[in-house]
Amino acid sequence: MTSGFNFESQPRLKGLFSGEVDTCTILNGLSALHGQKIMPGSSLIIFDEIQESPEALNGLKYFCEQTPDDHVATGGSLLGITLSSQKSFPVGKVNFLDLHPLSFSEFLSAQDVEMNEYIGRVSSISRLPEVIAERLERHFRDYLIIGGMPEVVASWVSTKDYQESEAVQKEILQSYELDFAKHAPKADVPKLFLLWKSIPGQLARENGKFVYGEVKSGARARDLEDALRWLNEAGLVYRVNRIERPGIPPSAYMNSKFFKLYLADTGLLRQMAQVPAATILLEPDIFGEFKGRLAENFVLQELRTIQDLDLFYWTSGNTAELDFVLPYQDDLYPVEVKSGINVKSKSLKLYREKYHPALALRFSMLNLQCDDGLLNIPLYLISQLPLLSRLARGSNSKS
Repeated sequence: MTSGFNFESQPRLKGLFSGEVDTCTILNGLSALHGQKIMPGSSLIIFDEIQESPEALNGLKYFCEQTPDDHVATGGSLLGITLSSQKSFPVGKVNFLDLHPLSFSEFLSAQDVEMNEYIGRVSSISRLPEVIAERLERHFRDYLIIGGMPEVVASWVSTKDYQESEAVQKEILQSYELDFAKHAPKADVPKLFLLWKSIPGQLARENGKFVYGEVKSGARARDLEDALRWLNEAGLVYRVNRIERPGIPPSAYMNSKFFKLYLADTGLLRQMAQVPAATILLEPDIFGEFKGRLAENFVLQELRTIQDLDLFYWTSGNTAELDFVLPYQDDLYPVEVKSGINVKSKSLKLYREKYHPALALRFSMLNLQCDDGLLNIPLYLISQLPLLSRLARGSNSKS
């Protein structure tokens, strides 16, 4: 049996956790609210919007200590922000699970199980049949429009109406802004709005580097660092710092003064940047209107579903810039993102000549192939990186 409780819509719940916490008393109160007896060991108790009650957050440890047979799950808006400011929290008593927007594979599984299963069966570095590649590309274009927010994907799967899905995206963006005013420190709220609204324009810059002065004229790092940290801890943005020399760990070689900001969801970025769906669907160069940044955001989003590690980007003075450097399998993989089939890259060539990585990655619209240590993976096949990289490195060692 599942029993759900919401601290926002059911404010009386907070009273159950006031004073001395006794889980038996709490369970009796929850049973009364639920209208059905909650049975230890056979019930799943879900507390939603738990950030509204710091006492309930701290009280989770008592379920672990007093009634260990009870199963309790919690969630809430900007819960990470609440936890970062929580004075008392049951460390070691709670397991964490970070939820990200749906990946492309999960997006496929919601509407084209056959194609998702096909991707899962890819077991060699060989060209995909054209009919398969074309079908996957159509889904990929849809993903760039829809993104991975569950409510948006649900709308798309049920209606196949871009306008309906975009309406849901706009509602989500509006709810984020309401959360700014509700949860952020009052002094940071105006800065948050300005910073948030500036992200598409920042990425549209030639090098995509974040510039504080583009948020507000004359602004400096110290003026916006709290607002930037808030967005990052809320899980709404990804920060990619620059390195000028690859080394392990790369964090030891990064320059945090230079970075790019991406959104957690590519569909929301497209909506914020006001890139028309028709541009994604009909143009041969599907990223031409936004200088490839949607492609980069998509790649970043996909890579973080494979492993939740920070990525970096690399520059060599003013002569070269590489989209990402990926810490993976005790190595650093240079990553070049290409939005079409024109895949020439002086920066990747320079990086490989200078540092001789065991494997270089290129994500593009070209078919799957590996040539001389350069593994080209179609953008819609990034989920298979763990297997394909092993195959490519094995092939290189034999040659």
